[in-house]
Amino acid sequence: MKSRLPFSTRARMVASLLTLAGLMALIASGGGEGDSVIVEIRSGATSQRVSSVLAANDIVGSARLFHAYIRIRGADRSLKAGTYQMRTRSSMRQALGQLSRGEVETVAVTVPEGLAFWQLAPILAGITGDSDAAIAEALQNPSLTERFSVPGPTLEGYLFPDTYRFARGVPLEAVIDAMVERYRSVWTDERRMTLAASGMTEQEVVTLASIIQTEARQVSEMPRISGVYHNRIRDGWLLQADPTVIYALGGYRERLLYAAIDSVADNPYNTYTQRGLPPGPIASPGEQAIDAALQPERHAYWFFVARPDGYHVFTQTLAEHNRAKEEQREARGGA
Repeated sequence: MKSRLPFSTRARMVASLLTLAGLMALIASGGGEGDSVIVEIRSGATSQRVSSVLAANDIVGSARLFHAYIRIRGADRSLKAGTYQMRTRSSMRQALGQLSRGEVETVAVTVPEGLAFWQLAPILAGITGDSDAAIAEALQNPSLTERFSVPGPTLEGYLFPDTYRFARGVPLEAVIDAMVERYRSVWTDERRMTLAASGMTEQEVVTLASIIQTEARQVSEMPRISGVYHNRIRDGWLLQADPTVIYALGGYRERLLYAAIDSVADNPYNTYTQRGLPPGPIASPGEQAIDAALQPERHAYWFFVARPDGYHVFTQTLAEHNRAKEEQREARGGA
């Protein structure tokens, strides 16, 4: 007489086989041809929690079976946090592969040339989720210059303007790393050779480039503006660059009055009172501004004043400069 398994044991075996069969069917089923949905997997989420999120969004058919699949594959620790664009009715293989590879949804972030840290902070806050104030404080933290290997005195000037793609919620450190890496790519062997021949340090070039970037409205004028500042530096003149005073004041001013200049007279970034270049960059310059700082136009201009069309009038003497200022004031309607 053949021995028979107890009914309870046979029932468990049948249930296990049915579960396994269902699991195998779900692994293979679904082509990810459903609707596109955005799901967020939070940092520290358990595989069980991840399974529930995917099932709730109809990406997988069963949270319990998807969790079992993760455990069978030993993928508990390979799931990556982030914001994902996924398809409903995906196969479990597709869903797990996307989560394991970290194929997160990214957004384009454009950082224009010439932004100071207080202008850059809100842009980065929209990606990292940190507050503007926290990011501004980090960008002005001198200790970070050593970590990211930039000349300093802060990260100001070394977060290169460009268009980047980041996942929402990305750590600020990862954003800084990407922007500094882009900055480093600008320093080609050719530019390094030009730097060595210039007699300036990398920090001095970027500092001057940041002033040129904030002064120029037309790229074609950058080498000429650079030439004015090189002339002044060479002969020991005050740079008298309005953007450096605005930086010392901590924010944009529609009109820079003498009272405002006097209020920051002792600030090292006030080039109306302090000789030479300021201690560091005042904004993030682009490649054209860096090239202009490295290779200024050779001329005898010492002054320039902005025209209403964005170009400048360049002059050689103070008398010419004063006449040009009056002419441009009248061109603006006496403002």
